[in-house]
Amino acid sequence: MTDQARRRRLVAAPSSLPEDSLAYALVNAAGLIADVVGGATLTDALATLWARRPDTPPAVRGAIQDLAYSTLRDYGRQDFILDRLLEKPLPEPVQSLLRIALNRLDARPDSAHTTVDQAVEAAATLLDGRFKGVTNGVLRNALRQSAELCAAADADMVAEHRHPPWWIRRLKTQYPQDWRAILAAGNTHPPMALRINPLRSSRQEVLDSFAEAGLAVRVLANGALLLDKPVPVSRLPGFAEGCLSVQDAGAQYAAQHLDVDDGQRVLDACAAPGSKTCHILELADADLTALDADASRTRRIGENLTRLGLAATVRAADCRDLDAWWDGRPFDRILADVPCSASGVVRRNPDIKWLRRGGDIARFAAQQAEILDALWRVLAPGGKMLYATCSVFAEENRDQIAAFAARHPDCRRLPIAGQLDCQYLPCTDHDGFFYALLEKAA
Repeated sequence: MTDQARRRRLVAAPSSLPEDSLAYALVNAAGLIADVVGGATLTDALATLWARRPDTPPAVRGAIQDLAYSTLRDYGRQDFILDRLLEKPLPEPVQSLLRIALNRLDARPDSAHTTVDQAVEAAATLLDGRFKGVTNGVLRNALRQSAELCAAADADMVAEHRHPPWWIRRLKTQYPQDWRAILAAGNTHPPMALRINPLRSSRQEVLDSFAEAGLAVRVLANGALLLDKPVPVSRLPGFAEGCLSVQDAGAQYAAQHLDVDDGQRVLDACAAPGSKTCHILELADADLTALDADASRTRRIGENLTRLGLAATVRAADCRDLDAWWDGRPFDRILADVPCSASGVVRRNPDIKWLRRGGDIARFAAQQAEILDALWRVLAPGGKMLYATCSVFAEENRDQIAAFAARHPDCRRLPIAGQLDCQYLPCTDHDGFFYALLEKAA
């Protein structure tokens, strides 16, 4: 988090507000949005907030997070409207308080009076209350001019699609038929999908337990379970016992496409938090090594393995630095789930849309190429490597694999489900993912 963002956080004084009030949630969420506007990730901003307020009840945490995530999914539209209601932007975090209030007015018009009242109460605790009256006036004007402001916003590219201009242009070029649907999906609440651990429970047993608990689910084509409504994991029957895991349905294709058999030596090269590592081991009794360059995140891999009753070798290392981790024995299968723009999962990480820059895509592509070249050296002849991203941008996906195959004559691209590769676009059932399966000549 930047020093500027930290200073902004110190101006909020929500201690004077009841913890269970909407005003309290608005003040804290405004601090989070202000941090993101200042360049921090929402993940880091949330971690800082919970470190400062470790005793925050779960319901209050949920309210704060919901306001922050919803506002960031809608970000771009609020500033368009505020530009028409203000002569100039207000200081943070008051500007972000208005963003959140506008988002809530749009999402919950029946609660408009409460939203305005509580936003004004929140503003009274910020910057010595100097913008309490302005907050009241801006929100009431927004309500009076709602139809006119919405029509103007719908005619503006950024305000309509809630994505930065460079992102919209890229998608229009690469997906002339689907770009609108991709953008729309990125602004929705993400689905909650589950993966069954067949080593501890059967599909029917899980479905029966969910029916008893009153949780509606449906089974997708790849075996993933999709909940009708997201719920806390504490409400999932069998979760604590390791019978199932939370994992997006699109991400569950990774272990299935890798085609692992019992006894094979397998590498998950960018493994944290370990969902795909565990899925591989649920499908095959493999000798698996899980790597991640972030030592702090490897702990999550171990926690997931333990809960599911699985075992793997977990190491903190950059997969490109072979001398730091490789013992010289080749792998039969490699999952290269590489760092990427995360453009296929922005509804789960809505700050990404605004923290990324167009030039970042080339940087990710260069890093991905380095990873692929390094991992190809440790793949056994006749072995297979699955390249995976949670991106929808061609530079990180099809263009990347085409360039790799051109550099490596011993690379053969294998079909996946009858296609040369698979680009899953974000939709109501799953997020956006790309997969390409590569075989090394024997």
